[in-house]
Amino acid sequence: MKVNLYQYNNKSWEFNKENEEIENDKINLVLCFGSKIIIENGNYYATLKEKFTSANIIISSTAGEILGNVVNDDSIICIAFELERTNTCAQSINISDYTSSYEAGKDLITKLPQTDLKYVLVLSDGSLVNGGDLVNGLNESAGEKTLITGGIAGDSGNFQYTLVGLNEEPKSGNIVAIGFYGHNILINFGSDGGWDCFGLERVITKSENNKLLEIDSINALDLYKKYLGHHILYLPSSALLFPLFITIPGEQHSLVRTILSIDEQEKSMTFAGNLPIGSKVRLMKGNLDNIKNAATKAAKQTLETTKRAPKFALLISCVGRKLVLKNRVDEEIEAVREVLPPTTLIAGFYSYGEIVPFSNEKKCQLHNQTMTITTFDEL
Repeated sequence: MKVNLYQYNNKSWEFNKENEEIENDKINLVLCFGSKIIIENGNYYATLKEKFTSANIIISSTAGEILGNVVNDDSIICIAFELERTNTCAQSINISDYTSSYEAGKDLITKLPQTDLKYVLVLSDGSLVNGGDLVNGLNESAGEKTLITGGIAGDSGNFQYTLVGLNEEPKSGNIVAIGFYGHNILINFGSDGGWDCFGLERVITKSENNKLLEIDSINALDLYKKYLGHHILYLPSSALLFPLFITIPGEQHSLVRTILSIDEQEKSMTFAGNLPIGSKVRLMKGNLDNIKNAATKAAKQTLETTKRAPKFALLISCVGRKLVLKNRVDEEIEAVREVLPPTTLIAGFYSYGEIVPFSNEKKCQLHNQTMTITTFDEL
């Protein structure tokens, strides 16, 4: 495996100084992450297809771009892979063609050839897709035999609409899956949050899928606003600073859920994943040191089951972490860099949600407010 990193500057793709020499026609997979505004105002798919004629090209909007040790806003980057001993297959669907995100997830996996399928990378729309239902559908079709990781596209802190595309200019509603085949691909992952719970534990008494209506029989939005103080003026983006810690009845692990939108008329809040009635919830807040330490833990997890230095690490971190860290956001990337071997290239994006299993499991979950790392290498 060979990997090259690029950033688009001055109307051309700039070659990263850590890159190897790879013939462009041998590149077979390209991941491109960028600001929605920049993606919409430039024909970047065409420029990439002209450069990498043999590659599947996936483009996703973000809430920030990661390249090396640096976090950028309003930029566009790409990761170009030459997979020498691994076959890939990419498929795309649009949520408008399905009755639910669950059905979309089920169908997406079945579109990939199943023989020797070892790993699937999923990049999904972040405004029209219910991430929790999507993940449940992915798991229904994949079972526990295939590892799935990935992320939910972002739109900075705007929460209007997101863009994803496979071999075309990206658009809203798309969900892309890239299947990796054979025994030569080596994938490892790690994920951690580092957020602190506060306040009383309460119970969800009224909800509809990912729409939260009442907690302890009290209007959820009114209750939530009591904790926000001056942050109430900046909803819904300020809600990223106060996610919900949710324990769902019958589930082994608790999860974190982030608000995507609010409805002042209905007095409801829409989250990135489902919030079943009867679930116990607590508010959370960010601690700078804990968030950075969680990035360190995530990086260490990726190395627990391998003695090799991975070729590439894909970092997908939640936009809420970026808002808490502010001008210290580079520090969580530097924390990852300090753990991973110096030869491992790093790139990725800030998301509206992260898709990854819990440690030592195969079944993927939708997470919010985590640093999630997937490492790639070939035997």
